[in-house]
Amino acid sequence: MYIALSIILIVNLVSYSLMGVDKKRAQQGQYRISEKTLWTWTICGGALGSFLGMNAFRHKTKHTHFKIGVPVILLLQVVGFLFFVQ
Repeated sequence: MYIALSIILIVNLVSYSLMGVDKKRAQQGQYRISEKTLWTWTICGGALGSFLGMNAFRHKTKHTHFKIGVPVILLLQVVGFLFFVQ
């Protein structure tokens, strides 16, 4: 259980960081992180990190598929986690 929680924590930290890095790159006109990469980390357990990163950095908040998709995935991940824990 400790290992699983550690992995989830790391995935969420990466997801959060990717939102910040992509926002900074967007502001500086640099090469961006692909949406495919952002979605991959979100779907693979990093929805909380993506959600927090979106709001902290105000990034991807105007994109409907992120604004709706990330919270839906987060809800599914929380339900799945609670089901797994019990």
